[in-house]
Amino acid sequence: MDERLKKQIDFIIETDKAKQIFRQNYIADGSRKENDAEHGWQLALMSYLLKEHANEDIDIVKVMIMVLIHDIVEIDAGDTYAFDEKGYESKRDREVAAADRIYNILPKDQAKELYDIWEEFEAYETPEAKYAHALDHFQPLLLHHNTNGISWKEHGISKSQVYKRNIRTKEGSKTIDDCINEVVEINVKKGNLKDE
Repeated sequence: MDERLKKQIDFIIETDKAKQIFRQNYIADGSRKENDAEHGWQLALMSYLLKEHANEDIDIVKVMIMVLIHDIVEIDAGDTYAFDEKGYESKRDREVAAADRIYNILPKDQAKELYDIWEEFEAYETPEAKYAHALDHFQPLLLHHNTNGISWKEHGISKSQVYKRNIRTKEGSKTIDDCINEVVEINVKKGNLKDE
């Protein structure tokens, strides 16, 4: 087998492990928790379907790649729950080490390309990264909303925590930010999020 193709296939097989990295939010029917692969797939779909709501012109292909690969690092680093302040203290170090190992399974040019796209997402500066982050925050919120806040209730999450988590969403999409605010208030009224 061609060495380049072998490396690409090795990477594809390695990324299959994302199907076993479970997040804290439940899928929309509430039957089980979502995994990273499902999260990335749904974000890619959302990025295309909601692109008209991005604040700026974006490279939609780059966004789709960005959301598909941004959590691959969790194969090694594990999922850090959005509201886990202690976990966030070591998150960057764990994820950089994971990115170095996982992306470098690929041929050098593709390893650099994906690593750079991952870093662009992490830096949160370009229109693509801002839009991708808006979606990355919106998608689990929609699942929380559609499961009557099962995970929020399990973790005792408050509306102020959700607002803090979404403080920058408006940078990627004002429309999505408005929708998030509306969904949060609905869930406070339902008792799915603590009010303070």
